[in-house]
Amino acid sequence: MFKYASAARFLQLVTLMTVMVIAPAKASLISFSATIDGPQANAGNGTGSLATGTAIMWLDDMTNDFSWTVSWVDLVDVAAAHFHGPATPMQNAGVQLAIDSTINPSMGNALLSNQQATDLLAGMWYINIHTASFGGGEIRGQVLREVPAPGMFSLLMLPLAALVYLRRRRQ
Repeated sequence: MFKYASAARFLQLVTLMTVMVIAPAKASLISFSATIDGPQANAGNGTGSLATGTAIMWLDDMTNDFSWTVSWVDLVDVAAAHFHGPATPMQNAGVQLAIDSTINPSMGNALLSNQQATDLLAGMWYINIHTASFGGGEIRGQVLREVPAPGMFSLLMLPLAALVYLRRRRQ
């Protein structure tokens, strides 16, 4: 009997390990956003520009596929737009990816290197939109990771957990 139980447990363990190895990892899309404006330009020294922009971005954490939509208003003669990094809001850095500045809003995607994805996730990228008047960039915005909203299950469980806590406290 003991040998049969050991063999059954071994078979269960092997099956579990096989499923863990074969089962595909679940990818998730990580959301980012940026508010783009003149005060952030030039490493925080600003340009005085009243133009603004917004960006929403997504990173597939399994493939490093990065997608974006960037838009702006009140800019004249847009010459170029880029993702720059790695840099804090008070630093300038080199170009990581070009953004098509001939259309507004501009949409695109690219496959990031592991280092680029790491820098992006660390909040070390920014968007810089260049014009003829401001060759170094008229408006800029730091790319920040979106904080996910609590899932529906979490929202439902919170009151239940509070009731259980209060009931145990009364006893």
